[in-house]
Amino acid sequence: MLTDLPEADLWAYRSSAAEPADFDEFWSRTLAEANEHPLEVTMEPFDSGLATVDVFDVAFAGFGGHRISAWLLVPKNAGERMPGVVHYAGYGGGRGAPHEHLLWSAAGYAHLVMDTRGQGSGHRAGSTGDPVGPSGPSNPGVMTRGIESPDDYYYRRLFVDAVRAVDVLASVPGVDASRIATYGASQGGAIALAAAALRTDVAATVALVPFLSDVRRASLITDEHPYRELGGYLAVHRHAAERVFETISYFDGVNMAKRVTNPTWMSAALMDAICPPSTVFGAFHNLAGESHMTVWSYNGHEGGGPDDEAMALAALREALAR
Repeated sequence: MLTDLPEADLWAYRSSAAEPADFDEFWSRTLAEANEHPLEVTMEPFDSGLATVDVFDVAFAGFGGHRISAWLLVPKNAGERMPGVVHYAGYGGGRGAPHEHLLWSAAGYAHLVMDTRGQGSGHRAGSTGDPVGPSGPSNPGVMTRGIESPDDYYYRRLFVDAVRAVDVLASVPGVDASRIATYGASQGGAIALAAAALRTDVAATVALVPFLSDVRRASLITDEHPYRELGGYLAVHRHAAERVFETISYFDGVNMAKRVTNPTWMSAALMDAICPPSTVFGAFHNLAGESHMTVWSYNGHEGGGPDDEAMALAALREALAR
């Protein structure tokens, strides 16, 4: 059944999410601090058993200089100046195994799959810890970890990792640094939007059924996880709502989208109870650049599945050829 507004109302919907006055200063300071740490990329050939793809086990310095793992998949005998895709994982997932990520290298792209610090036990496995512990009480999961302050919030660290992952792929020999896209679904879509917002050289973005947009609204209209973590936290910390949503406003996709100037493709599903479609449209309507939305009327959080992937292939073939 429909979990939110009907489609006609979604096209008219505009988010009322607040933006902090120092949003840009906060992120400028955050990225300046991150840049104090050398990227220190390591790339080790990995025997994946795949015959048509070269795989490398990659590590680099993310937020705070913490080591972040990734896979790099490159088509064998690839030519010079390949386009590239940086791929971010959904909530609870990590980088998994190389053979789970064959779409983009099969299409001729250099494909960097970033591990997700402190996650990787919900579906695809991960290998990157988060050495920064919670700075205060939190609900199980990562959504309320450090939520008392934007400086301490978990997604500050993860978004910095994501920005630096673009630098990693841009540094790979044979990759055309001017033709790199960010890509992900759900949490990965939120991260893809954030990475595109926080740097001006991302060429295109695909964010499928993205999480972490219009968060205050989401916390009121769905009881599904991960947004349920916020509800659980606020059910105990009854007077903390304003502080919590002020923190989240620095990370909300509605505010990130205003800084995304590259061509962006998104999808929303009308029966999605995990990332309600109005929250996705809240970010979509704020995109500052060329924007495209695909709506799936009878799908939940899986969105368009293989049809979303086909859309992404066509979108990036167009965008990265420009």
